[in-house]
Amino acid sequence: MDRDGEERIVISVALFNNKGGVGKTTLTYHLAHMLQRLGHRVLAVDLDPQSNLTAAFLDEDELSEIWQEGSESDWPLAEGQQKLLLRAYSDSGTVASAVQPIMQGLGDVRFTHPVTIVDGLWLVPGDLNLSAFEDKLSAAWPNSLIGDPAALRTTTAFHRLITDAGQRVRADIALVDVGPNLGAINRAALLAADTVLMPLAADLFSLRGLRNLGPALRDWRRIWQSNVLPHVPADISAPLGAMTPIGYVVMQPKMRLDRPVKAYQRWLDRVPIVFASSVLNNPSKAADRTYEVATLRNYQSLMPLAHDARKPMFDLRSADGALGSTQMLVQRCYQDFKTLSERLLERLEQLRIDKP
Repeated sequence: MDRDGEERIVISVALFNNKGGVGKTTLTYHLAHMLQRLGHRVLAVDLDPQSNLTAAFLDEDELSEIWQEGSESDWPLAEGQQKLLLRAYSDSGTVASAVQPIMQGLGDVRFTHPVTIVDGLWLVPGDLNLSAFEDKLSAAWPNSLIGDPAALRTTTAFHRLITDAGQRVRADIALVDVGPNLGAINRAALLAADTVLMPLAADLFSLRGLRNLGPALRDWRRIWQSNVLPHVPADISAPLGAMTPIGYVVMQPKMRLDRPVKAYQRWLDRVPIVFASSVLNNPSKAADRTYEVATLRNYQSLMPLAHDARKPMFDLRSADGALGSTQMLVQRCYQDFKTLSERLLERLEQLRIDKP
């Protein structure tokens, strides 16, 4: 929902943890496919300059084309160009190309059509060049506090890009992948999100990430809603900056001999406590495990097969090398992601009901 109270087609979910290496992009990729499988129109948005989500959806030829590497000649069409023309519109582009006019000081967001992955699933591709937008966003933040229109257009660029892309494809859910840091790009990305889902591992580093993340979200929300929104002109679409914590997903590690189950359980038991105090700012909810959306098993053995087959782990078949007991693991993976997706949908629906 935007600041004018108009209902948006899409509700956005940012997947974020200040600690990297917890399987955030893998989770985003599989959630997008499963939600589409469950009948939803899903927009995946890659706002991580590392662009790993984009690399999961598109092969190297397609990446080369959409990033315009080696595209000096218009003819003949390379294999990547031919394939991408079947999945992209004439005005498709990356997040970086969309904000390029702002970067150059020549205009506003250049809205582009998302790339079609399958019917019901679209991608706004990421780009390593997006990292150059960090300094521009940092410089725009203080000027946004005084209502400078150019600064506000910069700070709201991701929100307006997600809204436009969602409306173009009539999406009802946007999954936003962001990098593991608290920099200016992530601040703008998270402000654009209605909700935040936090993937984490049951270890010391993820807990430290939660302790940093919670206060940062509250500060950004407070500053945006109190000091920025009142100064936004009516002709600039701006997010509410809700960033509602919707819960967390525990990604189980592959157990090692030097990291016994008891050590894992010790950190797992602390997750609800840290989430309640640092993220919710409500220590009284320390015993409340309802924010644990799911615990996902470790599917490390399926990932190489899925990577080679260029499909979700739960879609692997015997022809992809998923034989014998591996096929049973594939079926379990399907059920796990189906359950996770259904629980996520329940929480999003409750948010819609609770909104004034």
